[in-house]
Amino acid sequence: MKKLFSQMLSRRAFVAGSAAVMGTAATAQSENSTEIEQDVDGRVVRNISSFRSLDWQPYFQDLKNGAVLVDIQSRALHYWSEDQSIYKLYPTSVPLTEDLTRLGRTEIIRKVEGPSWRPTPSMKERNPEWPDFIGPGPDNPLGTHALHLTWTYYRIHGTHDTRKIGRRSSNGCIGLYNEHIAELYEMTKVGTQVLLI
Repeated sequence: MKKLFSQMLSRRAFVAGSAAVMGTAATAQSENSTEIEQDVDGRVVRNISSFRSLDWQPYFQDLKNGAVLVDIQSRALHYWSEDQSIYKLYPTSVPLTEDLTRLGRTEIIRKVEGPSWRPTPSMKERNPEWPDFIGPGPDNPLGTHALHLTWTYYRIHGTHDTRKIGRRSSNGCIGLYNEHIAELYEMTKVGTQVLLI
């Protein structure tokens, strides 16, 4: 009986010890995940509850040429086609800081597949080690497609660095996964209205 009781205790100790080790690993993993999810100011921001579909009427008078709404807080881009047959919702990256963020109405003035990239003067000032030019390809910060807005230097574009999506990670632009920007590129046109809120 003592031997059986001792074996049961050993099994329980093993199970309890294993659970403790797994719990420690899970805690370490979640601590690392939390670190990755932190914004520049150190706050942990999760936006799952605000990533939801929206109606276009509160934001646009009509859907002439289609409409794009970018919500900086929820880090989401909404697209409505002119005939209302298509609605898309995409996760985005947003600017690192409020001073890099531009809000308001604009529109798409140019569409580029395989864009090249040059840092803006202020980017170069902050990061003098950055190259002056990167052509199309996997190293290009604009990904596979770019939609130029009326605001100088501001674009909605793709990214090859998928870790940026859902985070404050850009120098002012709105970033999408490459497969999402390719889809948006096909649906939008020069003249599509854009609102950043």
